[in-house]
Amino acid sequence: MKNHSILKYFFGLLLSLTLIFSTAAQAADTIKIGIAGSHSGDLASYGLPTVRAAHLVVRNINAKGGVNGKRVELVIEDDACKPELATNVATKLVSARVHAVIGHICSGSTKAALRTYKDAKIIVISPSATNPELTMSGQYPNFFRTIAPDDTQARLATNFAMQTLKFTRFAIIHDKGDYGKGFAEYAYKFIKSSGKGQVVLYEGITPGAVDYSAIVQKIKYAKADAVIYGGYHPEAASIVQQMRRKGMKTAFISDDGVKDQTFIKVAGAYAEGVYASGPKDTTRNPLAVAAIAEHRKGYGSEPGAFYLNAYAAVQAVLNAMNKARSTDYNAVAKALRTYQTDTPLGKIKFNKQGDAVGAGFSIYQVRKGAYVELK
Repeated sequence: MKNHSILKYFFGLLLSLTLIFSTAAQAADTIKIGIAGSHSGDLASYGLPTVRAAHLVVRNINAKGGVNGKRVELVIEDDACKPELATNVATKLVSARVHAVIGHICSGSTKAALRTYKDAKIIVISPSATNPELTMSGQYPNFFRTIAPDDTQARLATNFAMQTLKFTRFAIIHDKGDYGKGFAEYAYKFIKSSGKGQVVLYEGITPGAVDYSAIVQKIKYAKADAVIYGGYHPEAASIVQQMRRKGMKTAFISDDGVKDQTFIKVAGAYAEGVYASGPKDTTRNPLAVAAIAEHRKGYGSEPGAFYLNAYAAVQAVLNAMNKARSTDYNAVAKALRTYQTDTPLGKIKFNKQGDAVGAGFSIYQVRKGAYVELK
């Protein structure tokens, strides 16, 4: 009986070790890509298109044999665009041993999570985090993005307002967040330095408030030609609705946080005429045509905000891993800055700071219930 028990023990031990090594081997043969962003709540319309883009790109890559013979696996985590949740998401993704992260979606969440990824030597590529300090500060050499920064769109918006629309009096409003306030600060700076405009009101609002009548009254009394708003669509829709209900015809100009179909759905008829900056329209690019067709076929709807930027981000990081023939942090970072990737945005690679070379913004206006790019 003793010999039988010993043999049974060693057989069990051998089986356990086999399972452990088998699991480790499978993990080693898988490339894990984290997808972090707003997948629930008011800003889910910004984050879910990235999840869908990632699924489509990875499905195509895996069908062709993966990257360097390894299958790509997605690890998806929701931060609801809240910085306090983003740090937890980053910790989860590091624990899951992801090789790169696509996200986060909002600048505040991205900033909150970046140090965790930096310490773990994990590449992060955001399709939508536009705060300039994320790349300008040099603090995060692991961070890249497929969208231009806020100073670029703030300059475009203010130049458009002053040179094309000939406005001179501006009320600049923001939501006090890293993204919205950053955009507003640059808009303020560009107007003041232009010598062609005057900031008659500069103020932050509280996100999620039920009533914005106080700030609307201040805009009215300031006799502003236009409101320049830094922030996201829920607050923008509420402010625009209240302005129009009071009979105010003051122009409303905002950022890519408002250039979203959800803003139009919420604001309804009051959205008509609103201006917003957003990534340049590349939908005539053959790769963009194909990516959009994939989304329509797979999800039965039009892709949402930052879909093409996310599609490009996933393509870029997987192409870099393929070129580097490795998932090593330093090798992939070097490849991102060295090799171009064919994407729905065009051919992209990244500069020393991590910004996508060639990415830019256009001005859009809501016309007959849809955003139209202005040439």
